Amino acid sequence: MRKLDLVHDSAPRRKVTAMGSDHQFVSRRHFLKSAAAGCLALAMTPTLAAEPVRIGFGMSLTGPNAPGGKMFLLGREIWKDEANLKGGLLGRPIQLVYYDDQSNPSLVPGIYSKLIDVDKVDLVMSAYGTNQIAPAMPIVMQKKMVYMGLFGTGVNDEFKYDRYFQILPNGPDGNRSFSLGFFETVLTMRAKPQTVALVGEDTEFGHNILDGARANVASLGLKIVYDRTFPPSTADHAAVVRAVQAVDPDVVFVASYPAGSTGIVRAVREIDYAPRMLGGAMIGLQFTPIKGQLGPLLNGLVINENYVPEPTMKFDGVDAFLAKYQERARGAGVDPIGFWSPFAYAELQVLSQAVSALGEIDQVKIADYLHKTSFKTIIGDVKFGPLGEWEKSRILYVQYQNIQGDDINQFRQPGKAVIMYPREFKSGELIYPYAKARGR
Repeated sequence: MRKLDLVHDSAPRRKVTAMGSDHQFVSRRHFLKSAAAGCLALAMTPTLAAEPVRIGFGMSLTGPNAPGGKMFLLGREIWKDEANLKGGLLGRPIQLVYYDDQSNPSLVPGIYSKLIDVDKVDLVMSAYGTNQIAPAMPIVMQKKMVYMGLFGTGVNDEFKYDRYFQILPNGPDGNRSFSLGFFETVLTMRAKPQTVALVGEDTEFGHNILDGARANVASLGLKIVYDRTFPPSTADHAAVVRAVQAVDPDVVFVASYPAGSTGIVRAVREIDYAPRMLGGAMIGLQFTPIKGQLGPLLNGLVINENYVPEPTMKFDGVDAFLAKYQERARGAGVDPIGFWSPFAYAELQVLSQAVSALGEIDQVKIADYLHKTSFKTIIGDVKFGPLGEWEKSRILYVQYQNIQGDDINQFRQPGKAVIMYPREFKSGELIYPYAKARGR
């Protein structure tokens, strides 16, 4: 297990944050120089002398999932800092205790055992992504703690743990809802497509998404002509794309994490492959650094999203949060735009509202309250269903359009990630076929 932050004596320490600052060793000179300013700051900050509320989690801060992990961590830090300025939680200061899982699912169980048994955290949350959420489930269930998940799909379908809740708006049938918008968009094309290729990473995420895609394809009367997975360690995706091209499907649906998503996009352009429609649950393409790297290669892709700056998506507080996130992100080595970061903030809004309403940290009561209550957040109203998923799906499908060059600021504007689905958020029309949409 990799611990975070090396302090003055170079000994590894866990990362603990409270009151908006990190606990660390400081020199006597630095202390004396900061004394006057510190006195003033203390006078202006609420007094929180009680034992802190400790919220623990793993997070992917190195490895291929790090761009997302760092973005989500900043979202949680912003919530923590704001909450502490307002008096904390239950009148106690809030600390975040977290470890780097290195994007490695095998490290996750040990991290959560340590958080619960050694660090004695009061509340636990997940890292981001299905592959990092699922390995902690047996540990959390054994300890009977509420578990707040960040962007998992189908994790609780098998466990059916009544204290699991997750903030990704999958809806009650997460596996199917994650691809439904793609196939509903397929059906808007004139001369209805008939054949589909399904391609996914050989991971829990890939299998969950493809299970749902198969069900959607069957219900919509389409025919699967290719259905295979590839190892997540694949370095050259050209062979994967050529195998799909050989069966000549009308549309191609891909389920992948960042390395696979970027690899598929580059291979498609290298081979000059152009089915009628291409996209899917391609995680990573939503992250600003990857958008900047791929630029116009994104044009025409139809992929899942959760928030984009289209005029149909305006929620109270989200613009103010994003302004704060983007200010803090400057020079911090994190996604500079961070359109998914509001979900990390919102899950803590939900959890803190439950704890505050109850007036205590009781895992049974918190779970019961989370099941029964609708919550106001910066991503809209959140209401959980029986398995801890959103009561109603709100997974977006967008098409990238009119992207020019590699300037990331263009993605701050509407009209670049145009919403195709769901209908109530639709903000433009599909450009098809794929060759036309990408400017071939």
